[in-house]
Amino acid sequence: MAQGEVVAYNIAAFLATLFLLEFGADKFIDHTAIVARRTGLSETIIGLLTAGGEWEELAVVVASLARGRSSLALGNIIGAAVSNILGAFSLGLLFYEKGKPITFDRSSRIYSIVLLVLTTFITPITYFSRRIIWLVCGALLITGFGAYILSVGIAISRGVLTAPEASDSDSSDDDSSDEASTVRGGEGRLTCPDQVGISPSDPALPNAKKPSASDEVAPRPALVTLAPTPPSPTPRRKQHNLRYHLFYLFLGFLAICLAGYVLSQAATNITDQFGISDVLFGVIILAIATTLPEKFVAVMSGSRGHTGILVANTVGSNIFLLALCAGIIMLDTKGTLDGGNVTISELVVLWASTLGFVFTVWFGGRFCRWIGAVMLACYIAFIVCEFTVIHRIAN
Repeated sequence: MAQGEVVAYNIAAFLATLFLLEFGADKFIDHTAIVARRTGLSETIIGLLTAGGEWEELAVVVASLARGRSSLALGNIIGAAVSNILGAFSLGLLFYEKGKPITFDRSSRIYSIVLLVLTTFITPITYFSRRIIWLVCGALLITGFGAYILSVGIAISRGVLTAPEASDSDSSDDDSSDEASTVRGGEGRLTCPDQVGISPSDPALPNAKKPSASDEVAPRPALVTLAPTPPSPTPRRKQHNLRYHLFYLFLGFLAICLAGYVLSQAATNITDQFGISDVLFGVIILAIATTLPEKFVAVMSGSRGHTGILVANTVGSNIFLLALCAGIIMLDTKGTLDGGNVTISELVVLWASTLGFVFTVWFGGRFCRWIGAVMLACYIAFIVCEFTVIHRIAN
């Protein structure tokens, strides 16, 4: 029987650590990008790493593997990949700016095909967890991820693709100091009608007073030319040195590592108390929790009409999960999972949702909002089936 105090404590720790995880990922990504720019690295690689880098997911995977909960790690990346499409991308479509046609550019279509090829490759090898298959394919996935970063960077530099924009919060401490607002100058100010040769008794003016006898004989004032008002200086925030950003980069990395450990520990304790399968907890609860930032960004990018951000974030996140994170799990476990593998039903949902994503990007521009509603409904149905059918039958 579950102990109430233990469950309450671990749930509270799990929820509180999500904020630490987001803080760490935000600081790590922002200051890594600034350090890279200061040291002369390519903006393309910076964009790819910040847009598609699921560093918080990687931290949870590494922490779970370190504690011997490989099924929790695998369930987390499969569930997060499904959630990025059915849970986040669908929200972006639903909240898309009304009255504006939804269009996807060439880069979005190319990215979607790359994701479909990767998903088609990883679906069968994940199900058949054999030692030699996972060792070979794990090495191929990690190598392929490195090749993906390199090839996309070359393609972007040649103008074939458009670099994905950053998915997480890009409000870095240094960005506001690098850009100063422009104040328009050269415009004079009118202090009173007399300064421009207009009489206070002019009928065109509001509250014009009736001319008196003295006003009738008084000469009209001469036209006064105003000198342009010089623009007021805009204060600039102090630009921090490289050591400042290196410190916050390291602080963000430590926060990610700590959050990954605490989330893994709390998730393990909760599953032990309730007797929930590691795979079920990873596929649903942990996956939803760790993809909350992606859902927020999807809603914001969709409501502002940025389909490129919406697609690039979804594709970049899933390639990071299914190539790098899955490759690490395969090499570490060598096909031996402590709590069982994901089911064929979950892998079918992953592949089918990816196919629906590709169809939407290529052909579904006119029906995107309807497709978003269907995707979200399918995700809700998937969650219900996980608890009531899939894992009840699997167990």
